[in-house]
Amino acid sequence: MTLYQIEVRANAEQHDVHAHQLAHEIGQLPTRHLSSLAEISAGGSQPKLRTAQLYRLSGQLSATQLAQLTEQLLVDAVVQEAHITPSEQTPQNTPTGHIVDVFFHAGVTDTLAESVLAGAAMLNISGLEHVETGRRFILDERLSEPDLHTIAQALLYNGVIQHYTVQTVQDQQQGRTPELKSVTATEQAEQSIVRTIPLSQMTDEQLLAVSKEGLLSLNLAEMQAIQQHYQSQGREPTDVELETLAQTWSEHCSHKTFKATVNYRELDAQGNEVESETIRGLLKSYIMRATNEVNPDWLVSAFSDNAGIIRLTETQDIAFKVETHNHPSAIEPFGGANTGVGGVIRDVVGVSAEPIACTDVLCFGPQDVSSEALPAGILTPRRIASGVVSGVRDYGNKMGIPTVNGAVLYDPGYIYNPLVFCGCLGILPHGSHPNNVQPGDLIVSLGGRTGRDGVHGATFSSGEMSLEINTQAGTAVQIGAPITEKKVTDVILQARDRQLYSAITDCGAGGFSSAIGEMGAKTGAKVELSHAPLKYQGLAPWEIWLSEAQERMIIAVPPTKIDELLAICAIEEVEATILGTFTGDHRLTLTYHDQVVADMDMEFLHDGLPSRTLDAVWKRPHLEEEMRRAQSITEDTHVAALLSSLNPTLISLLRHPNIASKEEIVRRYDHEVRGATVGKPLVGRSKNGPGDAAVLQPLIGEDAKAGVVLSNGVNPLYGKYDAYHMTVNAVDEALRNLTAVGGDVARTAILDNFCWGNPTDPEQLGTLVRAVKGCYDAGVGFGVPFISGKDSLNNEYRANGQRLPVIPTILISAVSVIDDVTPTIDMSLKAPGNMLFLIGKTRNELSGSHYAEVIDPASFSQHFPYTEVPQVEIPRAYNTMKALGEAIRSGLVRSCHDLSEGGLAVAAAEMALAGHLGVTLSLEHITVKSAVNLQHSAETITRLFSESPSRFIVEIAPEQWGSFERFMRDRQVADITYIGKVTQSSRFIANHGEDELINLSVNELQDAWKGGQA
Repeated sequence: MTLYQIEVRANAEQHDVHAHQLAHEIGQLPTRHLSSLAEISAGGSQPKLRTAQLYRLSGQLSATQLAQLTEQLLVDAVVQEAHITPSEQTPQNTPTGHIVDVFFHAGVTDTLAESVLAGAAMLNISGLEHVETGRRFILDERLSEPDLHTIAQALLYNGVIQHYTVQTVQDQQQGRTPELKSVTATEQAEQSIVRTIPLSQMTDEQLLAVSKEGLLSLNLAEMQAIQQHYQSQGREPTDVELETLAQTWSEHCSHKTFKATVNYRELDAQGNEVESETIRGLLKSYIMRATNEVNPDWLVSAFSDNAGIIRLTETQDIAFKVETHNHPSAIEPFGGANTGVGGVIRDVVGVSAEPIACTDVLCFGPQDVSSEALPAGILTPRRIASGVVSGVRDYGNKMGIPTVNGAVLYDPGYIYNPLVFCGCLGILPHGSHPNNVQPGDLIVSLGGRTGRDGVHGATFSSGEMSLEINTQAGTAVQIGAPITEKKVTDVILQARDRQLYSAITDCGAGGFSSAIGEMGAKTGAKVELSHAPLKYQGLAPWEIWLSEAQERMIIAVPPTKIDELLAICAIEEVEATILGTFTGDHRLTLTYHDQVVADMDMEFLHDGLPSRTLDAVWKRPHLEEEMRRAQSITEDTHVAALLSSLNPTLISLLRHPNIASKEEIVRRYDHEVRGATVGKPLVGRSKNGPGDAAVLQPLIGEDAKAGVVLSNGVNPLYGKYDAYHMTVNAVDEALRNLTAVGGDVARTAILDNFCWGNPTDPEQLGTLVRAVKGCYDAGVGFGVPFISGKDSLNNEYRANGQRLPVIPTILISAVSVIDDVTPTIDMSLKAPGNMLFLIGKTRNELSGSHYAEVIDPASFSQHFPYTEVPQVEIPRAYNTMKALGEAIRSGLVRSCHDLSEGGLAVAAAEMALAGHLGVTLSLEHITVKSAVNLQHSAETITRLFSESPSRFIVEIAPEQWGSFERFMRDRQVADITYIGKVTQSSRFIANHGEDELINLSVNELQDAWKGGQA
């Protein structure tokens, strides 16, 4: 077998975009630990860099075939050149410098290599047997070898899925070259077909050791239940059976914390118990209960399938799902986020819907945190953010699905536990999704092949992270292939329309085990694992069964329809395999080459999980003393001094990472593909203002004007004070965002995504209970049903004996249906002379605010000793949003923006910079509600920066003011305050009577907002 290495690189330095990006990233490294890099920088020059793509080819290829493959498939002749190195020769024509080559570990999915093999087949090149791809980095020869390794480990590779080799300039001069070797998965040691795990005589300590060493994430009670079950059967479990139980019973798949009995206690500020209750399941007692009580007639499906479904028109439904992919993204950011997007798209396809839009909400640590400040095994927030953003872009863009809505947050609470929320919206004909598995139906796998990628993904995501666990769980990272998923989607939609399957689901967490196990829970299933197409040989049966290799769907196909399905698959070039049959025996039977490797009772598998009883406690905040201290504050020069620095305060807020422009990220996503995006993520005269919500027009024909509005709400800073109010505020924010563009709060459904720490910690669980209570009150109060959701728990990193939990975070995603997208609006100011009004109440609510983030903490504490976290008056908020949405859809409003991070000042500034128009605000008309007497300066600051919820700024043309006022008052909305006007001056001015508080040019606002991009 001949081995060739083909090096493809840019034919000119200016075309080497990867080198430019790497140079920027190297410039972010702390040079105090890179002496040679510091010397280069001190000398006034930048390190020299070049990059190349490497292909290692094995097989019998003629010179003509090699040239054909290179020229027609691997190289863009306009900007690239290729250099081919046979196995017996050293590299030629490589630029001078140290060489770092990075390749995947054996067994890790290499989608580019798979594409090369597919392309070769299209070119009728039959001699190509194996391909590996990697990256080559040629680094400045002035770098020392230790610095070379530091840079490689910090930026060039991820040890979870890759390895690297170094060839220094000295090595090259002395003829020492790394051996050109192709490492394939088949070289890994063959494993025995099936192992028996001798649990019956194990002690409790031994049971826990099996769980830990096998990355099963099962606790002692669960291991004991398995032990007792197999003792009663008089046998030991096989490894396939034990792994299947661990997957099915995992937190990720079974949501056992949300099903547990919770003994909840509330304590006063002194630690005395003031309230207690026993909750029989958080999910049923609060979230599902809220949906059952609201139960609108347009709700089609909730909590019963891969995604929630609501009515769009008489003939069309829409499906919506938001998933988390946190643990994988923490250890391999690109692959984790990439497959997070792929997974949620499959969730929507899994309810027979065509995916039409994606959303993403990303939470990272501060981007200036260096690797030296982090424990071993933690990637820097900057590296995580770069990989995650690239992963999100890669999947959605390649599938031709627009990414239309989202958010990016930065907080120290995400340094060790980044959060990646991925959402997808789909459309399907009403009543077209079947869910009726029948005995005798064939179990058919569609799409990608099975490999070791993703093994233990469900159990890995159900536990805490640490250096040891992350290293052990390297195979829990999946690698995506979006083109394959696009083909699979095309097959599913055709099969749906021809009614070729009776049920469908995706292979997500747990792979075949989860998909087939859940589909066959009420019937039974028999599967021959050797039928599964593999990426490479050497997988044990349990690995085939548990693998989370991507782009795979499972469908139940009546035998009479299999030939028609296979014909569609052949046309679309999608691999389809019959793995087995759904039976009527209520057992899960797995064989491998006809040898039984698992024989399990479905009832024990799905209902044998021991119920959990957990303790939760929440301590109420101490407010009385704060109120007394606040009443003693008198106006002084220190308080008044806060007013003299409002220009820089507003600038600082606009530069805050959570508020600043995300254009650099948004522009990497295609939000225009499919041509249905009416309301875009960036709006205004220059298309760079922050849109409040996405508006889609997905239909053609009779119902062409019907639209969908997507929005989200998230503010973890409020959770530092009270997770209940954080949750209700998140619902309020999602609803007011969609209201601001013309969405209909009365035809809106929501999704919840919880990301929390360890639920066995009573204090962590106490805050979770508070959040769930907030879900119920907000869902019922606003009349919005929850149609789907996800809980991601155990977002903790353990290092040096410390637990480092994520900041508790809940994301609320909202989807609204409107009959006509034509009157929807955006937040950019439209014309000088128009009037500006504040809708809603302003209160002394600065706790958890971004104003508190940008000023000196001691100063904030001194001058605002008592201020509350924002609190929603739900009936008033609902009435306001319903009326305002109707007013917008009636054409009475020119622009509208909700007040959120940074309050009134930031919202008005964003409207001005988006519209390139000036604003003059008059604050004296705004009444401030407060439980304590505020001094003049504090009250003024509250008017500008309070984050009181349920508020909007609206722009009204003078000739429409009377109609708008009557419209709103007829609907009992009285909180409408004139606050100023739009001007031609290109200046942002805020006055209080005769006092000028802020005076900045719109260009200064724009520069600050765009200059704060992370």
